Amino acid sequence: MATLTAFIASPAILNLSRSRFYGTRVVGPIRIQCVSSSSSPSSSVVSSKKAAFLEKPPVETKTGTWQWRFQDNAVNVYYEEHKEEGASNGKNILMIPTISDVSTVEEWRTVAKDIVMQKGKTDWHTTIVDWPGLGYSDRPSLNYNADVMENFLVEFMNASDSPLKNLGGDLVVIGGGHAATIALRAAAKGLIKPSAIAAVAPTWAGPLPIVFGRSSDMESRYGLLRGTLRAPAVGWMMYNVLVSNEKAIQSQYKSHVYADPNNVTPDIVESRYALTKRKGARFVPAAFLTGLLDPVKTREEFLNLFAEIDGKMPVLVVSTSNSPKRSKAEMDALRGAKGVTKFVEVPGALLPQEEYPLTVADELYKFLQENFGSNM
Repeated sequence: MATLTAFIASPAILNLSRSRFYGTRVVGPIRIQCVSSSSSPSSSVVSSKKAAFLEKPPVETKTGTWQWRFQDNAVNVYYEEHKEEGASNGKNILMIPTISDVSTVEEWRTVAKDIVMQKGKTDWHTTIVDWPGLGYSDRPSLNYNADVMENFLVEFMNASDSPLKNLGGDLVVIGGGHAATIALRAAAKGLIKPSAIAAVAPTWAGPLPIVFGRSSDMESRYGLLRGTLRAPAVGWMMYNVLVSNEKAIQSQYKSHVYADPNNVTPDIVESRYALTKRKGARFVPAAFLTGLLDPVKTREEFLNLFAEIDGKMPVLVVSTSNSPKRSKAEMDALRGAKGVTKFVEVPGALLPQEEYPLTVADELYKFLQENFGSNM
């Protein structure tokens, strides 16, 4: 217990607002609306796209749950589909939210709707799915790790009863943060075979390992913290101190999740806070914070994932101009890397698809048009 106390007493644990405790990933979702200040680099894009929204046909949205069977568990996983009203199924996109304590499909809604409403040669159908243990999916007390999350993604994409199976046609996977890297790892193993992958602000190292390293002593401390967070009573108390409080959420959003602190509204903080109060909310964060959801352990392994799928499918990397230093270094390492078909940089920090959704949607749509626009 003394070791755990010393670990928790570290300034990087107690003061989330001044540390990079969440510095290698992002924190999840917001409402459907676009959030942008007049001084943001994408304000002109937002204004023009808002006007365009009014001229386009409405988007048809369908929600549902899919049952993921893992070991002896049946986990109801939430998903939603977006397509232009009246349009036939064309080509398909699977969007997967960034893994975090407040992750949810809402992170991608504006991006999904904007791509669907584009008037090009191809009609796009988008599906957004919540990870098990996060968002609006069930949150059972599983022993979550990167392999478990990869298993879910593979099953969701390949199962005969998956919502994706009825769509047909090309399937492009778009993910943020750790989600993108898990998808890349599954593709490198040949477990999934998407037509293309877009990695938005991709990350691979969990908050504590990036700050404190992975020595055997630190791994022991991570295990102690993880066990405490998962415990029935004291776990909720610890979770409330470290994660589930509005001040901590506001702090992390303003310091490194969003690029512009003015975009962090009370509504955003309140909605994120509500997600941390759902039953079982602490189990995935306990794994994520302590590095169990890290798809790789080194930058070399990270780069190798891209190299493994070189020539097999187009890969877009969307970096951000205001990511935390450590996260940006990993993204910048992908510029010109083997297997990266296209590298772009957009405004934002760790959650550009939520803070500047229309800018991100523009880059994604360009990538889609370049690779699939004429393949009807």
